[in-house]
Amino acid sequence: MQPDEIPLSEGDVNLSPRRREWQREALDDATRRWLAEDARAFLHQSLSTPCLDVLTACEGIYLEDLQGRRIMDFHGNSVHQVGFRNPRVVEAIKRQLDTLPFCTRRYTNLPAIQLAQKLAELAPGRLKKVLFAPGGAEAMGIAMKLARVATGRFKTVSMWDSFHGASLDTISLGGETLFRRGIGPLLPGAEHVPPPHPTHCPFGCAGECRLLCADYIGYVLEREGDVGAVIAEPIRSILATPPPAGYWARVREICDRRGALLVFDEIPICLGRTGTLFACKGLGVTPDILVIGKGLGGGIVPMAAVIAHEDLDVAPDIALGHYTHEKSPLGAAAALATLECIEEEDLLAHTQELGRYTMERLCAMQKRHPLIGEARGLGLQIAVELVRENGEPAVEEADAVMYAALRAGLSFKVTGGNVLALTPPLIITKEEMDRALDILEGCLAGLRG
Repeated sequence: MQPDEIPLSEGDVNLSPRRREWQREALDDATRRWLAEDARAFLHQSLSTPCLDVLTACEGIYLEDLQGRRIMDFHGNSVHQVGFRNPRVVEAIKRQLDTLPFCTRRYTNLPAIQLAQKLAELAPGRLKKVLFAPGGAEAMGIAMKLARVATGRFKTVSMWDSFHGASLDTISLGGETLFRRGIGPLLPGAEHVPPPHPTHCPFGCAGECRLLCADYIGYVLEREGDVGAVIAEPIRSILATPPPAGYWARVREICDRRGALLVFDEIPICLGRTGTLFACKGLGVTPDILVIGKGLGGGIVPMAAVIAHEDLDVAPDIALGHYTHEKSPLGAAAALATLECIEEEDLLAHTQELGRYTMERLCAMQKRHPLIGEARGLGLQIAVELVRENGEPAVEEADAVMYAALRAGLSFKVTGGNVLALTPPLIITKEEMDRALDILEGCLAGLRG
Protein backbone atom coordinates (compact mmCIF):
# COMPACT_ATOMS: atom_id res chain seq x y z
CA MET A 1 0.00 0.00 0.00
CA GLN A 2 1.39 3.40 -0.99
CA PRO A 3 1.41 6.28 1.54
CA ASP A 4 -1.28 8.19 -0.38
CA GLU A 5 -3.52 5.08 -0.25
CA ILE A 6 -3.37 4.68 3.53
CA PRO A 7 -6.67 5.57 5.22
CA LEU A 8 -6.37 8.42 7.70
CA SER A 9 -9.31 7.58 9.94
CA GLU A 10 -7.50 6.58 13.13
CA GLY A 11 -4.44 8.77 13.27
CA ASP A 12 -1.53 10.45 11.59
CA VAL A 13 0.30 7.72 9.70
CA ASN A 14 4.05 7.23 9.98
CA LEU A 15 4.88 6.97 6.27
CA SER A 16 4.10 10.48 5.06
CA PRO A 17 6.68 12.62 3.21
CA ARG A 18 6.19 15.37 5.80
CA ARG A 19 7.22 12.93 8.56
CA ARG A 20 10.50 12.22 6.76
CA GLU A 21 11.07 15.94 6.15
CA TRP A 22 10.48 16.74 9.83
CA GLN A 23 12.93 14.06 10.92
CA ARG A 24 15.63 15.36 8.56
CA GLU A 25 15.25 18.89 9.91
CA ALA A 26 14.47 18.34 13.60
CA LEU A 27 16.53 15.31 14.65
CA ASP A 28 20.24 15.03 15.31
CA ASP A 29 22.48 12.20 14.13
CA ALA A 30 22.32 10.29 17.44
CA THR A 31 18.52 10.26 17.40
CA ARG A 32 18.39 9.14 13.78
CA ARG A 33 20.82 6.29 14.58
CA TRP A 34 18.61 5.06 17.43
CA LEU A 35 15.50 5.31 15.24
CA ALA A 36 17.27 3.21 12.62
CA GLU A 37 18.08 0.61 15.29
CA ASP A 38 14.43 0.64 16.39
CA ALA A 39 13.28 0.13 12.81
CA ARG A 40 15.63 -2.84 12.44
CA ALA A 41 14.50 -4.45 15.70
CA PHE A 42 10.71 -4.15 15.43
CA LEU A 43 8.16 -5.37 12.93
CA HIS A 44 6.97 -2.38 10.94
CA GLN A 45 3.34 -1.33 11.26
CA SER A 46 1.25 1.71 10.48
CA LEU A 47 0.99 4.37 13.21
CA SER A 48 3.99 2.90 15.04
CA THR A 49 7.30 1.54 13.74
CA PRO A 50 9.09 3.40 12.12
CA CYS A 51 8.77 5.86 15.00
CA LEU A 52 8.76 9.63 15.20
CA ASP A 53 11.40 10.39 17.85
CA VAL A 54 13.22 8.88 20.85
CA LEU A 55 12.05 9.78 24.36
CA THR A 56 14.19 9.70 27.48
CA ALA A 57 11.90 11.18 30.16
CA CYS A 58 8.40 12.40 30.94
CA GLU A 59 6.82 14.34 33.78
CA GLY A 60 3.52 16.15 34.26
CA ILE A 61 2.33 17.31 30.84
CA TYR A 62 5.82 17.08 29.28
CA LEU A 63 7.83 14.60 27.25
CA GLU A 64 11.59 14.94 26.86
CA ASP A 65 13.43 13.55 23.86
CA LEU A 66 17.01 12.41 23.33
CA GLN A 67 18.01 15.92 22.33
CA GLY A 68 16.69 17.37 25.57
CA ARG A 69 13.64 19.09 24.07
CA ARG A 70 10.56 19.39 26.29
CA ILE A 71 7.27 18.76 24.49
CA MET A 72 3.77 19.41 25.80
CA ASP A 73 1.89 16.16 25.19
CA PHE A 74 -1.73 16.61 24.08
CA HIS A 75 -1.74 13.03 22.77
CA GLY A 76 -0.55 10.70 25.51
CA ASN A 77 -2.38 7.68 24.10
CA SER A 78 -5.12 8.79 26.51
CA VAL A 79 -3.30 7.29 29.52
CA HIS A 80 -2.11 10.51 31.15
CA GLN A 81 -5.16 11.87 32.97
CA VAL A 82 -3.12 12.49 36.15
CA GLY A 83 0.03 13.41 34.26
CA PHE A 84 3.19 11.49 33.54
CA ARG A 85 5.20 10.10 36.43
CA ASN A 86 2.58 11.26 38.90
CA PRO A 87 4.32 11.17 42.32
CA ARG A 88 1.32 9.66 44.09
CA VAL A 89 1.07 6.84 41.56
CA VAL A 90 4.83 6.22 41.49
CA GLU A 91 4.95 5.98 45.28
CA ALA A 92 2.01 3.54 45.38
CA ILE A 93 3.73 1.29 42.83
CA LYS A 94 7.03 1.39 44.74
CA ARG A 95 5.27 0.38 47.96
CA GLN A 96 3.53 -2.49 46.19
CA LEU A 97 6.79 -3.67 44.61
CA ASP A 98 8.24 -4.11 48.09
CA THR A 99 5.47 -6.47 49.19
CA LEU A 100 3.45 -8.25 46.48
CA PRO A 101 4.45 -7.34 42.90
CA PHE A 102 2.53 -10.24 41.30
CA CYS A 103 -0.49 -12.31 42.26
CA THR A 104 -0.51 -15.85 40.89
CA ARG A 105 -3.67 -17.51 39.65
CA ARG A 106 -6.20 -18.90 42.13
CA TYR A 107 -5.26 -16.18 44.62
CA THR A 108 -6.48 -12.65 45.16
CA ASN A 109 -4.93 -9.65 46.91
CA LEU A 110 -6.03 -6.64 48.91
CA PRO A 111 -5.35 -3.91 46.31
CA ALA A 112 -7.39 -5.79 43.68
CA ILE A 113 -10.32 -6.28 46.06
CA GLN A 114 -10.20 -2.64 47.17
CA LEU A 115 -10.10 -1.41 43.56
CA ALA A 116 -13.08 -3.57 42.55
CA GLN A 117 -15.03 -2.24 45.53
CA LYS A 118 -14.07 1.34 44.71
CA LEU A 119 -15.13 1.05 41.05
CA ALA A 120 -18.45 -0.52 42.04
CA GLU A 121 -18.99 2.36 44.46
CA LEU A 122 -18.19 5.01 41.84
CA ALA A 123 -19.92 3.50 38.80
CA PRO A 124 -23.51 4.56 38.08
CA GLY A 125 -26.64 2.51 38.67
CA ARG A 126 -26.29 -1.20 39.37
CA LEU A 127 -22.86 -1.58 37.75
CA LYS A 128 -21.47 -3.51 40.71
CA LYS A 129 -19.53 -6.53 39.40
CA VAL A 130 -15.95 -6.19 38.12
CA LEU A 131 -13.29 -8.08 36.17
CA PHE A 132 -9.82 -6.74 35.43
CA ALA A 133 -7.68 -7.26 32.34
CA PRO A 134 -4.17 -6.19 31.26
CA GLY A 135 -5.50 -3.88 28.55
CA GLY A 136 -8.57 -2.39 26.93
CA ALA A 137 -8.81 -4.86 24.04
CA GLU A 138 -8.80 -7.80 26.46
CA ALA A 139 -11.46 -6.09 28.57
CA MET A 140 -13.61 -5.59 25.48
CA GLY A 141 -13.20 -9.30 24.74
CA ILE A 142 -14.51 -10.10 28.23
CA ALA A 143 -17.51 -7.82 27.63
CA MET A 144 -18.25 -9.54 24.32
CA LYS A 145 -18.10 -13.00 25.88
CA LEU A 146 -20.26 -11.96 28.82
CA ALA A 147 -22.88 -10.54 26.45
CA ARG A 148 -22.96 -13.84 24.55
CA VAL A 149 -23.41 -15.89 27.71
CA ALA A 150 -26.01 -13.57 29.21
CA THR A 151 -28.19 -13.26 26.10
CA GLY A 152 -27.49 -16.51 24.27
CA ARG A 153 -26.82 -14.42 21.14
CA PHE A 154 -23.51 -13.86 19.36
CA LYS A 155 -24.34 -10.93 17.08
CA THR A 156 -23.28 -7.37 17.84
CA VAL A 157 -24.06 -3.94 16.48
CA SER A 158 -21.23 -1.40 16.59
CA MET A 159 -20.30 1.68 14.61
CA TRP A 160 -18.25 2.53 11.57
CA ASP A 161 -15.20 4.68 12.34
CA SER A 162 -15.12 3.40 15.92
CA PHE A 163 -12.10 1.90 17.65
CA HIS A 164 -12.32 -0.75 20.37
CA GLY A 165 -8.85 -2.28 20.27
CA ALA A 166 -6.38 -3.86 17.86
CA SER A 167 -6.97 -7.57 18.55
CA LEU A 168 -8.83 -9.69 16.01
CA ASP A 169 -12.09 -9.71 17.95
CA THR A 170 -12.04 -5.97 18.66
CA ILE A 171 -11.20 -4.93 15.10
CA SER A 172 -14.29 -6.92 14.12
CA LEU A 173 -16.28 -4.54 16.30
CA GLY A 174 -14.30 -1.48 15.25
CA GLY A 175 -14.85 0.43 12.06
CA GLU A 176 -11.36 1.69 11.21
CA THR A 177 -10.17 0.63 7.75
CA LEU A 178 -6.55 0.94 8.86
CA PHE A 179 -7.02 -1.99 11.24
CA ARG A 180 -9.38 -4.16 9.16
CA ARG A 181 -8.06 -3.97 5.61
CA GLY A 182 -6.27 -7.10 4.39
CA ILE A 183 -6.78 -9.07 7.62
CA GLY A 184 -9.26 -11.56 6.19
CA PRO A 185 -12.46 -12.96 7.73
CA LEU A 186 -13.42 -11.23 10.95
CA LEU A 187 -15.90 -12.32 13.61
CA PRO A 188 -19.25 -13.37 12.15
CA GLY A 189 -22.27 -11.44 13.27
CA ALA A 190 -20.43 -8.13 13.80
CA GLU A 191 -22.89 -5.71 12.20
CA HIS A 192 -22.14 -2.00 11.79
CA VAL A 193 -24.20 1.18 11.67
CA PRO A 194 -23.31 4.84 11.00
CA PRO A 195 -22.22 6.78 14.09
CA PRO A 196 -24.16 9.81 15.30
CA HIS A 197 -22.68 13.08 14.13
CA PRO A 198 -24.61 16.34 14.51
CA THR A 199 -22.80 18.13 11.67
CA HIS A 200 -21.98 15.23 9.31
CA CYS A 201 -25.17 13.21 9.50
CA PRO A 202 -25.34 10.36 6.95
CA PHE A 203 -29.15 10.46 7.20
CA GLY A 204 -29.33 14.10 6.09
CA CYS A 205 -30.45 15.47 9.47
CA ALA A 206 -27.67 18.03 9.93
CA GLY A 207 -29.15 21.14 11.53
CA GLU A 208 -32.43 19.44 12.46
CA CYS A 209 -31.70 16.16 14.20
CA ARG A 210 -34.54 13.62 14.13
CA LEU A 211 -32.48 10.81 15.72
CA LEU A 212 -32.79 8.71 12.57
CA CYS A 213 -29.36 7.25 13.37
CA ALA A 214 -30.74 5.89 16.66
CA ASP A 215 -33.88 4.60 14.96
CA TYR A 216 -31.72 2.81 12.41
CA ILE A 217 -30.17 0.80 15.25
CA GLY A 218 -33.71 -0.23 16.18
CA TYR A 219 -34.34 -1.24 12.56
CA VAL A 220 -31.20 -3.41 12.47
CA LEU A 221 -32.05 -5.07 15.80
CA GLU A 222 -35.56 -5.77 14.57
CA ARG A 223 -34.43 -7.22 11.23
CA GLU A 224 -31.60 -9.30 12.71
CA GLY A 225 -33.72 -10.47 15.62
CA ASP A 226 -30.87 -12.03 17.58
CA VAL A 227 -28.39 -9.25 18.42
CA GLY A 228 -26.85 -9.72 21.85
CA ALA A 229 -25.20 -6.34 22.33
CA VAL A 230 -24.94 -2.81 20.99
CA ILE A 231 -21.34 -1.76 21.59
CA ALA A 232 -20.23 1.83 21.23
CA GLU A 233 -18.17 4.73 22.47
CA PRO A 234 -20.67 6.99 24.29
CA ILE A 235 -18.66 9.93 22.96
CA ARG A 236 -16.53 9.33 19.89
CA SER A 237 -13.22 9.90 21.59
CA ILE A 238 -10.85 10.60 18.72
CA LEU A 239 -13.24 13.09 17.12
CA ALA A 240 -14.58 14.49 20.44
CA THR A 241 -18.09 14.28 18.99
CA PRO A 242 -20.89 14.34 21.57
CA PRO A 243 -24.05 12.55 20.41
CA PRO A 244 -27.23 14.49 19.63
CA ALA A 245 -29.47 15.20 22.61
CA GLY A 246 -31.64 12.19 23.40
CA TYR A 247 -29.60 9.79 21.26
CA TRP A 248 -28.46 7.39 23.98
CA ALA A 249 -31.80 7.50 25.79
CA ARG A 250 -33.42 6.34 22.53
CA VAL A 251 -30.81 3.60 22.02
CA ARG A 252 -31.18 2.50 25.65
CA GLU A 253 -34.93 2.09 25.14
CA ILE A 254 -34.39 0.19 21.88
CA CYS A 255 -31.93 -2.22 23.53
CA ASP A 256 -34.33 -2.88 26.39
CA ARG A 257 -37.19 -3.52 24.00
CA ARG A 258 -35.16 -5.88 21.79
CA GLY A 259 -33.35 -7.76 24.54
CA ALA A 260 -29.86 -6.52 23.64
CA LEU A 261 -27.28 -5.36 26.16
CA LEU A 262 -25.84 -1.86 25.89
CA VAL A 263 -22.03 -1.89 26.23
CA PHE A 264 -20.11 1.37 26.53
CA ASP A 265 -16.42 1.53 25.66
CA GLU A 266 -14.96 4.36 27.74
CA ILE A 267 -11.39 3.06 27.59
CA PRO A 268 -9.83 6.36 26.39
CA ILE A 269 -12.27 8.82 27.99
CA CYS A 270 -12.89 7.39 31.45
CA LEU A 271 -11.68 8.93 34.71
CA GLY A 272 -12.58 12.52 34.17
CA ARG A 273 -11.56 13.46 30.66
CA THR A 274 -15.05 14.65 29.78
CA GLY A 275 -15.52 16.36 33.15
CA THR A 276 -17.29 13.45 34.83
CA LEU A 277 -15.59 10.36 36.19
CA PHE A 278 -17.45 8.25 33.64
CA ALA A 279 -18.75 9.88 30.46
CA CYS A 280 -22.05 7.99 30.68
CA LYS A 281 -22.82 9.81 33.93
CA GLY A 282 -22.71 13.11 32.08
CA LEU A 283 -24.98 11.69 29.37
CA GLY A 284 -27.56 10.42 31.86
CA VAL A 285 -27.63 6.87 30.47
CA THR A 286 -26.27 3.79 32.23
CA PRO A 287 -25.08 0.84 30.11
CA ASP A 288 -25.33 -2.81 31.10
CA ILE A 289 -21.55 -3.17 30.78
CA LEU A 290 -18.96 -0.39 31.08
CA VAL A 291 -15.39 -0.96 29.88
CA ILE A 292 -12.60 1.34 31.08
CA GLY A 293 -8.81 1.33 30.74
CA LYS A 294 -5.81 3.38 29.57
CA GLY A 295 -5.60 6.02 32.31
CA LEU A 296 -6.75 3.54 34.97
CA GLY A 297 -3.13 2.49 35.52
CA GLY A 298 -1.99 6.05 36.10
CA GLY A 299 -0.11 6.21 32.81
CA ILE A 300 2.38 3.62 34.08
CA VAL A 301 0.83 0.15 34.51
CA PRO A 302 -1.38 -1.42 31.81
CA MET A 303 -4.78 -1.85 33.48
CA ALA A 304 -8.39 -2.13 32.33
CA ALA A 305 -11.69 -3.13 33.88
CA VAL A 306 -15.12 -4.42 32.96
CA ILE A 307 -17.87 -3.11 35.26
CA ALA A 308 -21.11 -5.01 34.72
CA HIS A 309 -24.67 -4.89 35.99
CA GLU A 310 -24.92 -7.10 39.05
CA ASP A 311 -27.54 -9.31 37.35
CA LEU A 312 -24.95 -10.27 34.71
CA ASP A 313 -22.96 -12.43 37.14
CA VAL A 314 -24.09 -15.47 35.14
CA ALA A 315 -20.93 -17.27 33.98
CA PRO A 316 -19.35 -19.01 36.99
CA ASP A 317 -18.46 -22.04 34.86
CA ILE A 318 -16.76 -20.08 32.04
CA ALA A 319 -13.37 -18.35 32.00
CA LEU A 320 -14.38 -14.93 30.71
CA GLY A 321 -10.90 -13.48 31.16
CA HIS A 322 -8.56 -15.37 33.47
CA TYR A 323 -5.54 -13.42 32.24
CA THR A 324 -2.11 -13.93 33.78
CA HIS A 325 -2.06 -10.35 35.05
CA GLU A 326 -5.80 -10.17 35.74
CA LYS A 327 -5.66 -9.21 39.43
CA SER A 328 -2.40 -7.33 39.15
CA PRO A 329 -1.52 -5.86 42.56
CA LEU A 330 0.71 -3.31 40.82
CA GLY A 331 -2.06 -2.26 38.45
CA ALA A 332 -4.60 -2.09 41.26
CA ALA A 333 -2.26 -0.02 43.45
CA ALA A 334 -1.66 2.38 40.55
CA ALA A 335 -5.40 2.63 39.85
CA LEU A 336 -6.29 3.32 43.48
CA ALA A 337 -3.68 6.08 43.59
CA THR A 338 -5.04 7.50 40.32
CA LEU A 339 -8.59 7.64 41.66
CA GLU A 340 -7.31 9.20 44.86
CA CYS A 341 -5.47 11.87 42.87
CA ILE A 342 -8.56 12.70 40.79
CA GLU A 343 -10.67 13.06 43.91
CA GLU A 344 -8.28 14.89 46.24
CA GLU A 345 -7.01 17.31 43.59
CA ASP A 346 -10.58 18.00 42.38
CA LEU A 347 -9.61 17.26 38.79
CA LEU A 348 -13.21 16.87 37.62
CA ALA A 349 -14.10 20.47 38.48
CA HIS A 350 -10.77 21.64 37.07
CA THR A 351 -11.42 19.77 33.81
CA GLN A 352 -14.87 21.29 33.43
CA GLU A 353 -13.65 24.82 34.09
CA LEU A 354 -10.54 24.61 31.92
CA GLY A 355 -12.51 22.86 29.19
CA ARG A 356 -14.96 25.76 29.02
CA TYR A 357 -12.12 28.27 28.90
CA THR A 358 -10.34 26.31 26.16
CA MET A 359 -13.48 26.19 24.01
CA GLU A 360 -13.93 29.94 24.42
CA ARG A 361 -10.39 30.51 23.17
CA LEU A 362 -10.86 28.09 20.27
CA CYS A 363 -14.13 29.72 19.23
CA ALA A 364 -12.40 33.11 19.22
CA MET A 365 -9.55 31.56 17.23
CA GLN A 366 -12.07 30.19 14.71
CA LYS A 367 -13.19 33.73 13.89
CA ARG A 368 -9.61 34.68 13.05
CA HIS A 369 -8.78 31.52 11.09
CA PRO A 370 -11.35 30.40 8.47
CA LEU A 371 -9.49 27.08 8.21
CA ILE A 372 -11.10 26.05 11.52
CA GLY A 373 -14.41 24.62 10.40
CA GLU A 374 -15.47 23.53 13.88
CA ALA A 375 -14.11 23.38 17.41
CA ARG A 376 -15.90 20.96 19.71
CA GLY A 377 -15.37 19.03 22.87
CA LEU A 378 -16.43 18.03 26.33
CA GLY A 379 -14.14 18.70 29.25
CA LEU A 380 -10.59 18.21 27.99
CA GLN A 381 -11.56 15.89 25.12
CA ILE A 382 -11.28 18.48 22.37
CA ALA A 383 -11.19 18.43 18.57
CA VAL A 384 -10.43 21.15 16.01
CA GLU A 385 -11.65 20.28 12.53
CA LEU A 386 -9.85 21.98 9.64
CA VAL A 387 -11.85 22.61 6.48
CA ARG A 388 -11.01 24.43 3.24
CA GLU A 389 -13.15 27.19 1.76
CA ASN A 390 -14.78 24.72 -0.64
CA GLY A 391 -15.83 22.52 2.28
CA GLU A 392 -13.27 19.80 1.65
CA PRO A 393 -11.35 18.35 4.62
CA ALA A 394 -8.03 20.20 5.00
CA VAL A 395 -5.89 17.06 5.20
CA GLU A 396 -2.58 18.52 4.04
CA GLU A 397 -3.03 21.57 6.22
CA ALA A 398 -3.73 19.46 9.31
CA ASP A 399 -0.57 17.46 8.68
CA ALA A 400 1.42 20.68 8.26
CA VAL A 401 0.01 22.15 11.49
CA MET A 402 0.88 19.01 13.44
CA TYR A 403 4.56 19.03 12.40
CA ALA A 404 4.86 22.78 12.86
CA ALA A 405 3.48 22.37 16.38
CA LEU A 406 5.99 19.61 17.10
CA ARG A 407 8.78 21.98 16.13
CA ALA A 408 7.35 24.50 18.60
CA GLY A 409 7.05 21.97 21.43
CA LEU A 410 3.43 20.74 21.23
CA SER A 411 2.39 17.18 20.39
CA PHE A 412 -1.13 16.13 19.43
CA LYS A 413 -2.84 13.61 17.23
CA VAL A 414 -4.39 14.16 13.81
CA THR A 415 -7.36 11.90 13.19
CA GLY A 416 -9.90 11.55 10.44
CA GLY A 417 -7.30 13.17 8.20
CA ASN A 418 -8.23 16.74 9.14
CA VAL A 419 -9.10 16.78 12.85
CA LEU A 420 -6.62 17.95 15.48
CA ALA A 421 -7.35 15.86 18.57
CA LEU A 422 -6.31 17.70 21.74
CA THR A 423 -6.24 15.54 24.87
CA PRO A 424 -3.95 17.10 27.49
CA PRO A 425 -3.41 15.69 30.99
CA LEU A 426 -6.15 16.80 33.37
CA ILE A 427 -3.52 18.34 35.65
CA ILE A 428 -2.62 20.97 33.05
CA THR A 429 -2.73 24.57 34.27
CA LYS A 430 -4.46 27.49 32.58
CA GLU A 431 -1.05 29.01 31.84
CA GLU A 432 0.14 25.83 30.15
CA MET A 433 -3.08 25.62 28.15
CA ASP A 434 -2.62 29.22 27.00
CA ARG A 435 0.92 28.42 25.88
CA ALA A 436 -0.29 25.39 23.91
CA LEU A 437 -3.11 27.34 22.26
CA ASP A 438 -0.70 30.13 21.37
CA ILE A 439 1.48 27.55 19.62
CA LEU A 440 -1.52 26.15 17.77
CA GLU A 441 -2.65 29.58 16.61
CA GLY A 442 0.87 30.46 15.52
CA CYS A 443 1.00 27.30 13.41
CA LEU A 444 -2.36 28.09 11.80
CA ALA A 445 -1.18 31.63 11.04
CA GLY A 446 2.02 30.21 9.55
CA LEU A 447 0.03 28.41 6.86
CA ARG A 448 -0.89 31.80 5.40
CA GLY A 449 2.70 33.03 5.53
